[in-house]
Amino acid sequence: MNHPLRCLCGSIQGHVDAQHSASRAVCYCRDCQAFARFLGRQGEILNGQGGTEIIATLPRCVHFDEGKDSLACMSLGEKGMLRWYAACCRTPIGNTPRDRKTAYVGLVSTCLTRSGTSLEESFGPLKIVLNTDSARGKVAPTPAATFFGILKIVKNVSGARLSGRYKDNPFFSPASGRPIKEPRSLTPAEREALDDIA
Repeated sequence: MNHPLRCLCGSIQGHVDAQHSASRAVCYCRDCQAFARFLGRQGEILNGQGGTEIIATLPRCVHFDEGKDSLACMSLGEKGMLRWYAACCRTPIGNTPRDRKTAYVGLVSTCLTRSGTSLEESFGPLKIVLNTDSARGKVAPTPAATFFGILKIVKNVSGARLSGRYKDNPFFSPASGRPIKEPRSLTPAEREALDDIA
């Protein structure tokens, strides 16, 4: 099954191969909240407690059919994760490690909810919550589900590295292994300012 992916304005369109191993989670970390504020779309991205719903999957499962040139990339710091979004309408797309050999992408659900297919139908039930200490209000942690979710990610990353499939990554150049767009890293002051926004 393929699940549609698109930005809010429709310039970027593609799909995610949902038949491969994926996990749904809500992350309440300060970085995910800061990314939503950087985009100016926190009301659409964050839930009432400040959580971002993420689909954790392999980069090779993500396919861009139109508008790949409209992707932009930023990082909350010099060593932080790469955070991809649509330059045209500032829709979040997903987060990847800086090293493409770590074959992981956390797709932000905002780019996956513009179709008639539910996230649960494509990717299964939402069982994992992460970084609940940063939530706005009380959110119950899910230690067992989180443990098994991390194991699944480690298995996927290890398998992709051993097989060489980590090179099949739409966010990185096959030739150079570098991100297809130069990341913009925020200064410490810019990063701190995003935490000051209520």
